[in-house]
Amino acid sequence: MASAVERTDDLVREYLIYRGFTSTLKHLDSEIKADKEKGFRVDKIIDQLQHLIQSYDLTGLKEYWTYLDRRLFSRLEDVYRPTVNKLRTSLYRFYIIHTVQNPEKTQEFFLKQVLELQAQPEWRDWFALPFIPAPEQNPSFSPYFSRQWADTFLVSLHNFLSVLFQSSPQPVLLSFDSEVQRITSVQEESEQLRQQLFALHGESRLKKDEEMVHHKLPPYVQHMDRLGDTELDLVSSQRNVNMTTPSRNFFSTFLPQGRRTPGKMAPGPQSSPTQASLGRKDPAATAQVHQSYFNIIQIFSEKKNDSDPDTQTEALPDQTDSTNQTRVCDVGGASVEQPFIKLSQEEYIEHHSSIMHCRVDCSGRRVASLDVDGVVKVWAFNPIMQTKATIMSKSPLLSLEWAAKPNRLLLLGSGVGTVKLYDTDAKKSLYEMTIDDIHPRILSLACSPSGTSFVCSAAAPAAQSGVVMEGEAQVSAPVSGQLLLWDTKTVKQQLQFALEPGPVAINCTAFNHNGNLLVTGAADGMIRLFDMQRYESALSWKAHDGEVYSVEFSYDENTVFSIGEDGKFVQWNIHRCGVKQSEYSLSQDAVGPFVLSGYSGYKQVQVPRGRLFAFDSEGQHVLTCSSNGGNIYRLNKADAGLESVLSLGGHKAPVVTVDWCSAMDCGTCLTASMDGKIKLSTLLAQKP
Repeated sequence: MASAVERTDDLVREYLIYRGFTSTLKHLDSEIKADKEKGFRVDKIIDQLQHLIQSYDLTGLKEYWTYLDRRLFSRLEDVYRPTVNKLRTSLYRFYIIHTVQNPEKTQEFFLKQVLELQAQPEWRDWFALPFIPAPEQNPSFSPYFSRQWADTFLVSLHNFLSVLFQSSPQPVLLSFDSEVQRITSVQEESEQLRQQLFALHGESRLKKDEEMVHHKLPPYVQHMDRLGDTELDLVSSQRNVNMTTPSRNFFSTFLPQGRRTPGKMAPGPQSSPTQASLGRKDPAATAQVHQSYFNIIQIFSEKKNDSDPDTQTEALPDQTDSTNQTRVCDVGGASVEQPFIKLSQEEYIEHHSSIMHCRVDCSGRRVASLDVDGVVKVWAFNPIMQTKATIMSKSPLLSLEWAAKPNRLLLLGSGVGTVKLYDTDAKKSLYEMTIDDIHPRILSLACSPSGTSFVCSAAAPAAQSGVVMEGEAQVSAPVSGQLLLWDTKTVKQQLQFALEPGPVAINCTAFNHNGNLLVTGAADGMIRLFDMQRYESALSWKAHDGEVYSVEFSYDENTVFSIGEDGKFVQWNIHRCGVKQSEYSLSQDAVGPFVLSGYSGYKQVQVPRGRLFAFDSEGQHVLTCSSNGGNIYRLNKADAGLESVLSLGGHKAPVVTVDWCSAMDCGTCLTASMDGKIKLSTLLAQKP
């Protein structure tokens, strides 16, 4: 209760400041300082009682206890009155024991309390205490001089007050805290049950396959490729009865020996019309798939294991949808299981134009997405996909970033030289900062992990925007810009970083885990590493031919990865002044500029603005953009190249930005495209 009261006090203060009720705020602060209930903090009440006893303030002690009696104890039922009286008696005795060191205070106590205590039997022997030379040695009083009795009394009083506060009726305003905790607990439980459901469903399918099909299959195809998506092979009333076609199961994936090559994933044959329609995510087929899936889940949950085998859906023989399969490949003659299973893929369709940024907050529960029209959507996906807030700005928005502490705050960078701090819970703008009039385009924002500051990149106006039409001129010369550090508490600029060899637009920024290092990628192809303890440049090197579009620290933070306009994905060693450690070539689909063609020769071109790649929780796999979704690769040495692991797919337009969140047990991949669609793919990591 005390924590809820403290948080409510802070929220009320924030509300009064927002409304401009400064006089009310002053009265609130003064009354909180004089609060005798100490914000319902029992430890503070006990400390106050002990302070009054140690200062021999008998009058203050009586008044404070009388206040507690009138404010709290009087509301109790009569059955608890003897307990209150015993606690008051023990409190007075505790005071008397302390006054033995000062006999005058002992006599003062009995003179002032004689009328109140002389009729009480438990005090009859205590009136002799001032006249006993050594009361601590007297058998009647010696127990009260022990440390054990004092500790027992204080603990009893502490427990009594704690139970009293917990059981007392609370105002509705304080119930929000318990409601938030309850919702959080329900969401976590829902996520755990969902994972258990997938696992149990897979085990059930495995057992059924072994019972019904296993004895009819050759030994080398006893286990076939796994169920990679909830939308696979779940089309009701469609079942291939050819028993030579291996059935799917959830936990083991082996291809027939005759249809694969050692060391490589075997390509499958052409998809059947039914499977092709599933790959294109036809609305009618998708609805049928989901309905069939939930029917199966319901049957499984009711443990109807003896259902008709003909109603079960089997894998079609010509299934080759790479977005929905997880295979096993041969490496050196041994079978190596693919690291991820795609459990599900959902679509967010609230945007009506191309996406520029799409980021998951640090809790892994909410997403903020920004389109080229300047519309920001804040939405949740667990347990259901739901829009929490919509932000419409008068000025064009170019960048966004979640604040580290608290994670409900969102930083929004505009095209007119301002950064807005937006509260996604309260759905209001807290304040707006004017960054720079000469460099009005806020291209990148990065919040320090400590939450005390943020870095923003401001650039001069450019002839081209993030989205250009065919025929417009391309500007190749790097534009001017600056990199600034702002304090989030004082809302003031702390400093401006020196950019050598000259002022240039910074396209991307990223902190390391503790905020001591900052890496940036610029329009001149340079990567700059800043020491945030000294606020100076530590390293800089030429990284790409053309602009640097996206940059991130590696998992161990000994290297930096970058993607540039030259189509290269490079790993740099920061301990050897930017020595190239690995280099991979990527297609234009993963690097940009991204092109979306339409009817009558219409063509839309978008320069990369958001994150172009993201790592998993262990930094061993990377997610990149593609023409119809996202590709996941395993990071190998440069000579081995990028090893394709999983293609997420599902998009009809080029994907322009990605994000990968591993805050939950199941990893969440976001792929956002030029048609305004955002796919949310839930992955289950396969632990070796």
